[in-house]
Amino acid sequence: MSLRIGIDLGGTKIEGIALRGDGTESTRVRRPTPPGDYDATVAAIADLVRRLEADEGARSVVGLGHPGSRCPRTGQHRNANSTCLNGRPLVEDVARAVDRPLRAANDANCFALSEACDGAGLGHRVVFGVILGTGVGGGIVVDRRVLEGANGMAGEWGHVPLAGESDEERAARPCYCGLSGCLEMFCAGPAVEREFADRTGRALPLAEIAHLAQAQPGPERRAIDRLTARLASAFAAVANVLDPDVIVLGGGVSQVDRLAQALPMAIEPLVFGRSFRTPIRRAVHGDSGGVRGAAWLWSVDEANGAT
Repeated sequence: MSLRIGIDLGGTKIEGIALRGDGTESTRVRRPTPPGDYDATVAAIADLVRRLEADEGARSVVGLGHPGSRCPRTGQHRNANSTCLNGRPLVEDVARAVDRPLRAANDANCFALSEACDGAGLGHRVVFGVILGTGVGGGIVVDRRVLEGANGMAGEWGHVPLAGESDEERAARPCYCGLSGCLEMFCAGPAVEREFADRTGRALPLAEIAHLAQAQPGPERRAIDRLTARLASAFAAVANVLDPDVIVLGGGVSQVDRLAQALPMAIEPLVFGRSFRTPIRRAVHGDSGGVRGAAWLWSVDEANGAT
């Protein structure tokens, strides 16, 4: 049986796992991401693949989860917050360096795939997975297959303009993608913390804001209520277009208890038909979703036929 390796390329670390046919991990390794060095990053990925193969004593197929996306027209990478990757043929270069069959997908897509295969989305056909953390990302999985779209942008939920905000408010929140007023600029953890500091003059981490919001009414609760309302509006738009069977939440923001409890009721009056029964669940695999999903880009049968 061919070995399936998953690689998660992050801004500060590169993680790799070997995944068995039943979804259990047999080996996991990680190393720091070479800061700002494209060639060293590609070499580090190849080194992790060799280490995993040596540990397992088997030849592999490789799945790569990466920030940003590959432009289908040019093959060049784009929109990665690790900017040294942008404008480079990342997927092709990694495939050449590892010299193994390779599949690649955006890290949020890999997260969604992991949860669809053996996580909170198990048993559902259409899974919408979202990462709410230092950024906002999304991925769509249908029948355990990542939906990438004709332009490679499916699921890029974090870069949709947030409805309900004024033109002035959106213009005041420029995004690294080149637009202004993206959902990420309102609902990512750092954005919530900045807005709270601007309104109150107090700099608090989101976890503390959420904790204080549970205790009593005040600016902390209002901050979480604003976040809930904004996310409800964005999820309602997804429900009206995609109507997924399940929504899976990952990332640090998803751990806010008041948010998870309040979202379903906040979404329902905003959707067409005023009926919303889609379960919203927290991710099972947590921070491991990306690297597991990268390995899941290959099914067992495909892996066996690839080498």
